[in-house]
Amino acid sequence: MTTTSSTATSSTATATATTAAVTTPATATTPAPQERPQVRRRRRLSPGKRLPASRLIGPVLFLGLWAAASAAGQLDPAAIPAPWTVLETGGHLWTDGTLPTDILTSLERAGYGFAIGLTVGVALALAAGLSRTGDALIDGTVQLNRAVPTLGLIPLFILWLGIGETFKIAIIAIVVYIPIYLNTHSALSGIDHRYVELAEVQGLSRLAFVRQIVIPGALPGFFVGLRLGVTGSWLGLVVLEQINATSGLGYMMFQAQNYGQTDVILVGLVIYGIFGLVSDSAVRLVERRVLSWRRTLSS
Repeated sequence: MTTTSSTATSSTATATATTAAVTTPATATTPAPQERPQVRRRRRLSPGKRLPASRLIGPVLFLGLWAAASAAGQLDPAAIPAPWTVLETGGHLWTDGTLPTDILTSLERAGYGFAIGLTVGVALALAAGLSRTGDALIDGTVQLNRAVPTLGLIPLFILWLGIGETFKIAIIAIVVYIPIYLNTHSALSGIDHRYVELAEVQGLSRLAFVRQIVIPGALPGFFVGLRLGVTGSWLGLVVLEQINATSGLGYMMFQAQNYGQTDVILVGLVIYGIFGLVSDSAVRLVERRVLSWRRTLSS
Protein backbone atom coordinates (compact mmCIF):
# COMPACT_ATOMS: atom_id res chain seq x y z
CA MET A 1 0.00 0.00 0.00
CA THR A 2 2.86 2.25 0.89
CA THR A 3 4.64 1.38 -2.35
CA THR A 4 1.58 2.24 -4.41
CA SER A 5 1.21 5.60 -2.65
CA SER A 6 4.89 6.46 -3.24
CA THR A 7 4.58 5.50 -6.89
CA ALA A 8 1.52 7.72 -7.31
CA THR A 9 3.24 10.60 -5.61
CA SER A 10 6.31 10.20 -7.85
CA SER A 11 4.17 10.10 -10.97
CA THR A 12 2.38 13.25 -9.92
CA ALA A 13 5.66 15.08 -9.28
CA THR A 14 7.05 13.94 -12.63
CA ALA A 15 3.94 15.12 -14.45
CA THR A 16 4.10 18.49 -12.70
CA ALA A 17 7.78 18.93 -13.60
CA THR A 18 7.09 17.97 -17.20
CA THR A 19 4.23 20.42 -17.40
CA ALA A 20 6.41 23.15 -15.94
CA ALA A 21 9.22 22.35 -18.36
CA VAL A 22 6.88 22.58 -21.31
CA THR A 23 5.11 25.68 -20.06
CA THR A 24 8.19 27.67 -19.10
CA PRO A 25 9.71 28.02 -22.61
CA ALA A 26 6.39 28.96 -24.02
CA THR A 27 6.01 31.61 -21.39
CA ALA A 28 9.55 32.90 -22.04
CA THR A 29 9.16 33.06 -25.81
CA THR A 30 5.67 34.47 -25.82
CA PRO A 31 5.54 37.30 -23.25
CA ALA A 32 2.25 38.76 -22.28
CA PRO A 33 1.36 41.57 -24.59
CA GLN A 34 2.17 44.95 -23.05
CA GLU A 35 0.86 48.29 -24.10
CA ARG A 36 3.61 50.17 -25.89
CA PRO A 37 4.02 53.68 -24.57
CA GLN A 38 3.10 56.32 -27.04
CA VAL A 39 6.05 58.59 -27.76
CA ARG A 40 4.98 62.03 -28.75
CA ARG A 41 7.38 63.84 -30.96
CA ARG A 42 7.78 67.39 -29.84
CA ARG A 43 8.64 69.70 -32.65
CA ARG A 44 10.73 72.71 -32.05
CA LEU A 45 11.13 75.63 -34.31
CA SER A 46 14.60 75.95 -35.73
CA PRO A 47 16.49 79.15 -34.79
CA GLY A 48 15.68 80.66 -38.18
CA LYS A 49 11.92 80.38 -37.54
CA ARG A 50 11.73 81.95 -34.12
CA LEU A 51 9.18 84.69 -33.94
CA PRO A 52 10.69 88.20 -34.13
CA ALA A 53 8.60 89.29 -31.13
CA SER A 54 10.36 86.73 -28.93
CA ARG A 55 13.58 88.73 -29.24
CA LEU A 56 11.94 91.56 -27.29
CA ILE A 57 11.52 89.47 -24.14
CA GLY A 58 15.05 90.18 -22.90
CA PRO A 59 14.97 93.97 -23.47
CA VAL A 60 11.49 94.25 -21.94
CA LEU A 61 12.61 92.28 -18.89
CA PHE A 62 15.69 94.48 -18.51
CA LEU A 63 13.51 97.60 -18.80
CA GLY A 64 11.16 96.24 -16.13
CA LEU A 65 14.03 95.57 -13.73
CA TRP A 66 15.46 99.02 -14.39
CA ALA A 67 12.09 100.65 -13.69
CA ALA A 68 11.53 98.58 -10.55
CA ALA A 69 14.97 99.42 -9.17
CA SER A 70 14.46 103.13 -9.91
CA ALA A 71 11.03 103.17 -8.28
CA ALA A 72 12.41 101.43 -5.20
CA GLY A 73 15.18 104.02 -4.89
CA GLN A 74 17.96 101.48 -5.42
CA LEU A 75 19.60 103.54 -8.19
CA ASP A 76 21.22 106.95 -7.91
CA PRO A 77 19.18 109.26 -10.21
CA ALA A 78 22.28 111.32 -10.98
CA ALA A 79 24.20 108.25 -12.19
CA ILE A 80 21.39 106.13 -13.67
CA PRO A 81 18.19 108.12 -14.25
CA ALA A 82 14.85 106.33 -14.25
CA PRO A 83 13.42 105.10 -17.59
CA TRP A 84 10.66 107.70 -17.49
CA THR A 85 13.24 110.45 -17.01
CA VAL A 86 15.18 109.22 -20.06
CA LEU A 87 11.94 109.05 -22.05
CA GLU A 88 11.00 112.58 -21.03
CA THR A 89 14.45 113.86 -22.00
CA GLY A 90 14.19 112.16 -25.37
CA GLY A 91 10.82 113.82 -25.93
CA HIS A 92 12.28 117.26 -25.21
CA LEU A 93 15.23 116.64 -27.55
CA TRP A 94 12.87 115.52 -30.28
CA THR A 95 10.58 118.50 -29.83
CA ASP A 96 13.33 121.08 -30.10
CA GLY A 97 14.64 119.41 -33.29
CA THR A 98 18.02 118.32 -31.93
CA LEU A 99 17.36 114.58 -31.88
CA PRO A 100 15.93 114.25 -35.43
CA THR A 101 18.95 116.05 -36.89
CA ASP A 102 21.41 113.89 -34.97
CA ILE A 103 19.60 110.67 -35.93
CA LEU A 104 19.58 111.54 -39.63
CA THR A 105 23.27 112.42 -39.54
CA SER A 106 24.16 109.12 -37.86
CA LEU A 107 22.02 107.13 -40.28
CA GLU A 108 23.70 108.84 -43.22
CA ARG A 109 27.21 108.05 -41.97
CA ALA A 110 26.33 104.46 -41.13
CA GLY A 111 24.56 103.99 -44.47
CA TYR A 112 27.47 105.20 -46.60
CA GLY A 113 30.04 103.22 -44.65
CA PHE A 114 27.91 100.08 -44.67
CA ALA A 115 27.27 100.27 -48.42
CA ILE A 116 30.98 100.65 -49.20
CA GLY A 117 31.98 97.90 -46.78
CA LEU A 118 29.35 95.53 -48.14
CA THR A 119 30.47 96.07 -51.75
CA VAL A 120 34.16 95.69 -50.96
CA GLY A 121 33.66 92.64 -48.75
CA VAL A 122 31.61 90.72 -51.31
CA ALA A 123 33.88 91.66 -54.23
CA LEU A 124 37.05 90.60 -52.42
CA ALA A 125 35.46 87.36 -51.17
CA LEU A 126 34.39 86.39 -54.69
CA ALA A 127 37.77 87.30 -56.16
CA ALA A 128 39.61 85.28 -53.52
CA GLY A 129 37.14 82.40 -53.50
CA LEU A 130 36.95 81.85 -57.25
CA SER A 131 40.62 82.18 -58.10
CA ARG A 132 43.77 80.77 -56.58
CA THR A 133 45.68 83.85 -57.68
CA GLY A 134 43.09 86.08 -56.08
CA ASP A 135 43.20 84.05 -52.89
CA ALA A 136 46.99 84.35 -52.75
CA LEU A 137 46.86 88.12 -53.26
CA ILE A 138 43.83 89.03 -51.17
CA ASP A 139 43.36 86.65 -48.27
CA GLY A 140 46.70 87.30 -46.56
CA THR A 141 46.19 91.07 -46.80
CA VAL A 142 42.71 90.88 -45.31
CA GLN A 143 43.93 88.64 -42.51
CA LEU A 144 46.64 91.19 -41.75
CA ASN A 145 44.07 93.96 -41.72
CA ARG A 146 41.91 91.86 -39.42
CA ALA A 147 44.76 91.50 -36.93
CA VAL A 148 45.15 95.27 -36.65
CA PRO A 149 42.54 96.94 -34.38
CA THR A 150 40.35 98.98 -36.68
CA LEU A 151 39.92 101.85 -34.25
CA GLY A 152 43.72 101.98 -33.99
CA LEU A 153 43.74 103.12 -37.63
CA ILE A 154 41.91 106.35 -36.77
CA PRO A 155 45.03 108.55 -36.32
CA LEU A 156 46.49 107.29 -39.60
CA PHE A 157 43.25 107.82 -41.51
CA ILE A 158 42.95 111.32 -40.10
CA LEU A 159 46.39 112.14 -41.53
CA TRP A 160 45.44 110.60 -44.88
CA LEU A 161 41.83 111.76 -45.29
CA GLY A 162 41.49 114.70 -42.94
CA ILE A 163 39.33 115.02 -39.88
CA GLY A 164 36.03 115.47 -41.71
CA GLU A 165 33.39 112.94 -42.72
CA THR A 166 35.54 110.92 -45.12
CA PHE A 167 37.67 109.17 -42.53
CA LYS A 168 34.58 108.29 -40.45
CA ILE A 169 32.93 106.59 -43.42
CA ALA A 170 36.19 104.82 -44.30
CA ILE A 171 36.57 103.38 -40.79
CA ILE A 172 32.96 102.17 -40.77
CA ALA A 173 33.54 100.54 -44.18
CA ILE A 174 36.54 98.65 -42.79
CA VAL A 175 34.56 97.50 -39.75
CA VAL A 176 31.84 96.19 -42.09
CA TYR A 177 33.85 94.59 -44.87
CA ILE A 178 36.08 92.37 -42.69
CA PRO A 179 33.36 90.08 -41.24
CA ILE A 180 31.53 89.98 -44.58
CA TYR A 181 34.69 88.94 -46.40
CA LEU A 182 35.76 86.36 -43.80
CA ASN A 183 32.42 84.58 -43.58
CA THR A 184 31.67 84.71 -47.30
CA HIS A 185 35.15 83.48 -48.19
CA SER A 186 34.84 80.66 -45.64
CA ALA A 187 31.51 79.62 -47.13
CA LEU A 188 33.00 79.61 -50.63
CA SER A 189 35.90 77.47 -49.47
CA GLY A 190 33.48 75.03 -47.86
CA ILE A 191 31.44 74.29 -50.99
CA ASP A 192 31.37 70.55 -51.61
CA HIS A 193 33.77 69.58 -54.41
CA ARG A 194 31.20 67.13 -55.72
CA TYR A 195 29.06 70.04 -56.83
CA VAL A 196 32.04 71.52 -58.65
CA GLU A 197 32.69 68.21 -60.39
CA LEU A 198 29.01 67.91 -61.27
CA ALA A 199 29.08 71.39 -62.81
CA GLU A 200 32.08 70.38 -64.91
CA VAL A 201 30.34 67.20 -66.06
CA GLN A 202 27.22 69.17 -66.96
CA GLY A 203 29.34 71.65 -68.88
CA LEU A 204 28.06 74.73 -67.06
CA SER A 205 29.42 78.04 -68.17
CA ARG A 206 31.33 80.26 -65.76
CA LEU A 207 28.30 82.49 -65.24
CA ALA A 208 25.94 79.55 -64.73
CA PHE A 209 28.42 77.97 -62.29
CA VAL A 210 28.52 81.13 -60.21
CA ARG A 211 24.75 81.55 -60.29
CA GLN A 212 23.79 77.93 -59.54
CA ILE A 213 26.65 76.69 -57.36
CA VAL A 214 28.69 79.55 -55.92
CA ILE A 215 25.98 81.98 -54.84
CA PRO A 216 23.72 79.41 -53.09
CA GLY A 217 26.75 77.93 -51.36
CA ALA A 218 28.04 81.30 -50.17
CA LEU A 219 24.75 82.83 -49.00
CA PRO A 220 24.65 81.25 -45.49
CA GLY A 221 28.12 82.54 -44.65
CA PHE A 222 27.37 85.88 -46.28
CA PHE A 223 24.38 86.50 -44.03
CA VAL A 224 26.41 85.65 -40.93
CA GLY A 225 29.00 88.23 -41.97
CA LEU A 226 26.26 90.70 -42.84
CA ARG A 227 24.79 90.53 -39.36
CA LEU A 228 28.21 91.05 -37.81
CA GLY A 229 28.89 93.94 -40.18
CA VAL A 230 25.61 95.67 -39.34
CA THR A 231 26.33 95.46 -35.63
CA GLY A 232 29.93 96.60 -36.14
CA SER A 233 28.85 99.68 -38.07
CA TRP A 234 26.87 100.96 -35.08
CA LEU A 235 29.67 100.14 -32.62
CA GLY A 236 32.18 102.05 -34.71
CA LEU A 237 29.82 104.98 -35.11
CA VAL A 238 29.59 105.49 -31.34
CA VAL A 239 33.33 106.22 -31.21
CA LEU A 240 33.74 108.03 -34.52
CA GLU A 241 31.00 110.57 -33.91
CA GLN A 242 32.85 111.83 -30.87
CA ILE A 243 35.86 112.89 -32.97
CA ASN A 244 35.54 116.37 -34.46
CA ALA A 245 31.82 116.05 -35.17
CA THR A 246 29.23 118.79 -35.07
CA SER A 247 26.16 116.55 -35.16
CA GLY A 248 25.16 112.94 -34.69
CA LEU A 249 24.22 110.77 -31.75
CA GLY A 250 27.83 110.31 -30.67
CA TYR A 251 28.38 114.07 -30.74
CA MET A 252 25.23 114.56 -28.67
CA MET A 253 26.50 112.05 -26.11
CA PHE A 254 29.96 113.68 -26.02
CA GLN A 255 28.44 117.09 -25.34
CA ALA A 256 26.22 115.59 -22.64
CA GLN A 257 29.30 114.10 -20.99
CA ASN A 258 30.89 117.54 -20.72
CA TYR A 259 27.79 118.89 -18.97
CA GLY A 260 27.15 115.81 -16.82
CA GLN A 261 23.81 115.03 -18.50
CA THR A 262 23.52 111.31 -17.88
CA ASP A 263 19.94 111.18 -19.14
CA VAL A 264 21.00 112.52 -22.55
CA ILE A 265 23.78 109.92 -22.76
CA LEU A 266 21.27 107.17 -22.03
CA VAL A 267 18.96 108.55 -24.71
CA GLY A 268 21.76 108.13 -27.25
CA LEU A 269 22.62 104.62 -26.04
CA VAL A 270 18.97 103.53 -26.20
CA ILE A 271 18.64 104.81 -29.77
CA TYR A 272 21.86 103.06 -30.80
CA GLY A 273 20.50 99.86 -29.26
CA ILE A 274 17.19 100.21 -31.09
CA PHE A 275 18.99 100.79 -34.40
CA GLY A 276 21.15 97.73 -33.82
CA LEU A 277 18.19 95.50 -32.93
CA VAL A 278 16.06 96.70 -35.85
CA SER A 279 18.85 96.35 -38.43
CA ASP A 280 19.79 92.88 -37.17
CA SER A 281 16.14 91.80 -37.26
CA ALA A 282 15.83 93.11 -40.81
CA VAL A 283 18.85 91.06 -41.91
CA ARG A 284 17.42 87.96 -40.20
CA LEU A 285 14.10 88.49 -41.96
CA VAL A 286 15.77 88.73 -45.36
CA GLU A 287 17.87 85.68 -44.52
CA ARG A 288 14.79 83.61 -43.68
CA ARG A 289 13.15 84.52 -46.94
CA VAL A 290 16.20 84.04 -49.15
CA LEU A 291 17.29 80.81 -47.43
CA SER A 292 13.81 79.37 -47.00
CA TRP A 293 15.08 76.08 -48.42
CA ARG A 294 17.18 75.62 -45.28
CA ARG A 295 14.24 75.99 -42.96
CA THR A 296 13.55 72.70 -41.21
CA LEU A 297 11.65 71.42 -38.20
CA SER A 298 13.76 69.56 -35.68
CA SER A 299 12.20 66.88 -33.52
